[in-house]
Amino acid sequence: MINEKLPKIWHGGDYNPEQWDSQEIWDEDVRMFKLAGIDVATLNVFSWALNQPNEETYNFDWLDDKINRLYENGIYTCLATSTAAHPAWMAKKYPDVLRVDFYGRKRKFGSRHNSCPNSPTYREYSEKIAGKLAERYKDHPAVLIWHVSNEYGGYCYCDNCQTAFQKWLSDKYGTIEKLNKAWNTGFWGHTFYEWDEIVPPNMLSEERENNESDFQGISLDYRRFQSDSLLDCYKLEYNAIRKHVAKTPITTNLMGTYPMLDYFKWAKEMDVVSWDNYPAIDTPYSYTAMTHDLMRGLKSGQPFMLMEQTPSQQNWQPYNSLKRPGVMRLWSYQAIGRGADTILYFQLRRSVGACEKYHGAVIEHVGHENTRVFNEVAQIGKEFNQLGDTLLDARVNAKVAIVFDWENRWAVELSSGPSVSLDYVNEVHKYYDALYKLNVQVDMIGVEEDLSQYDVVIAPVLYMVKEGYAAKVESFVENGGTFLTTFFSGIVNETDIVTLGGYPGELRNVLGVWAEEIDALHPDETNQIVLKDTRGKMNGSYSCNLLFDLIHTEGAEAVAEYGSDFYKGMPVLTVNQFGKGKAWYVASSPDADFLVDFLQTVCEEAGVEPLLAVPEGVETTERVKDGQTYLFVLNHNNEEAAIELGDSEYKEVLTGQQLSGSTQLEAKGVLILAKA
Repeated sequence: MINEKLPKIWHGGDYNPEQWDSQEIWDEDVRMFKLAGIDVATLNVFSWALNQPNEETYNFDWLDDKINRLYENGIYTCLATSTAAHPAWMAKKYPDVLRVDFYGRKRKFGSRHNSCPNSPTYREYSEKIAGKLAERYKDHPAVLIWHVSNEYGGYCYCDNCQTAFQKWLSDKYGTIEKLNKAWNTGFWGHTFYEWDEIVPPNMLSEERENNESDFQGISLDYRRFQSDSLLDCYKLEYNAIRKHVAKTPITTNLMGTYPMLDYFKWAKEMDVVSWDNYPAIDTPYSYTAMTHDLMRGLKSGQPFMLMEQTPSQQNWQPYNSLKRPGVMRLWSYQAIGRGADTILYFQLRRSVGACEKYHGAVIEHVGHENTRVFNEVAQIGKEFNQLGDTLLDARVNAKVAIVFDWENRWAVELSSGPSVSLDYVNEVHKYYDALYKLNVQVDMIGVEEDLSQYDVVIAPVLYMVKEGYAAKVESFVENGGTFLTTFFSGIVNETDIVTLGGYPGELRNVLGVWAEEIDALHPDETNQIVLKDTRGKMNGSYSCNLLFDLIHTEGAEAVAEYGSDFYKGMPVLTVNQFGKGKAWYVASSPDADFLVDFLQTVCEEAGVEPLLAVPEGVETTERVKDGQTYLFVLNHNNEEAAIELGDSEYKEVLTGQQLSGSTQLEAKGVLILAKA
């Protein structure tokens, strides 16, 4: 439980009362929050300039008033540290807080996420204000959780970052000789003799737009360094709070598959993971589900917070469609079904000016409760009060895992070839989407996770194999697990140096294959995956594209072959018996039909069963608490769907109905089924 003071699914969101100077509006806010079942308000996210009007002065009286006013009306606070945007006076007096962008341009004051993470000024004052807030509110009964800064991200290339990068490299490698070897600096005459010869890789040095780099080792380390630098800023504030606050949890809001930060490393420093969910109009439902599972996987299955979602529409995407009736409720339960113990919105009252004035809110510009969106929020609030603590701390028990690694992603994106169309996240999602369609529960895991708890582990495009990981995979398979990886795997080590001796490098032993060449064609050009015989659901021929490994078996069985081009007849799908288990290799990027049939076969052979057989467009997920299983059935379709429950007897948690056999689920409808 995140905080025992509020033992239910939290319901609320970002509240910015400092944007209004009206007692009447503040009173209306409280009245409407109570109508909507809002019990948590996130305060003080962007209030640094208000809290600290100059270097010496701090003013928290306004915040005292808002926290107290809400608490007196039964509404708790998620208290932010206000450091997501530095004040104008700070930028004016201490320009070292201003970032230098990828093109080498020094920013001026403006926007947000505008602070250099290695600025001594930013670090000093952000740590100081976090400490002052913690000292003031350490015993306030309204504060349920602390929220450090907001949506960390963005890189800086200033002189402070350059100096800090050189120190970071010195600490990591110890000697300049080890760094030269790790980066292969003999290429293009890049040998370094002094640490201060190293400069950040940007448009002025090693990189160009779209992740193009002349030296992947340098660029890879700079991404690690910037992620660590921002994490250090978070930890400074975290520790400043912890000096005064012993137990109240501390978090910061992540952004799903955001590319710039290694969230598995960040999650180690967070008491609870929280994230902001903003699907676009064309985001597949399975992609959102995958991202929820990824956020849950950051802390090995611990329930997470949905810190932000819009009640109706966004303002910053190309096409900001409304959430259709029922969708906000449906997507809220999608998050809960996959591990969320809070549903919070951005924002509670819609801003009147600047770039977020058209971002959706619980309270719209019209200012009253007689709106579609408000009524949907109120319905959700009522249901969460009804659910109480029923689902809190419930866990997801998956027997299939998909490996996701930010450092591997960076390395793939920075790779000079073989294809500009290779997208790591897209390839991961393709495998997730197939399992989603099969209604097989999945954990998204990092490379440090224990594999023994799973029956099947899938690692798409495992380009970078970190030290010890190949041995970990071999042990997993040898003891009876099923491992699956794909083309462009096992190519390099952690510093992006190729593992010699044939691809897939350190994975060659467990996979029983070696790849001689990798062909890259335009994504519109295809080859065929031709099955040598029927195996499970797989039969006949499928399409594949993008990359094509030309592999030779050395112990593995060739299950399917290429159907055309000069490598017609060479293996494209292999399986290797290794100890008690097996290891699969998919040598190209297959079509969706293949992945569904293939992964159904893999799961059946491993004894992994789907949660429930449901029509297309209906999602299933499951959480377990105290031996009780809660099966979520979510209808994303625009028409009702027939759900076959078989002979099992279920109690629908929200309505209390007893269900079995066939039941109809309305369009955008939700069932939470507890097996009787």
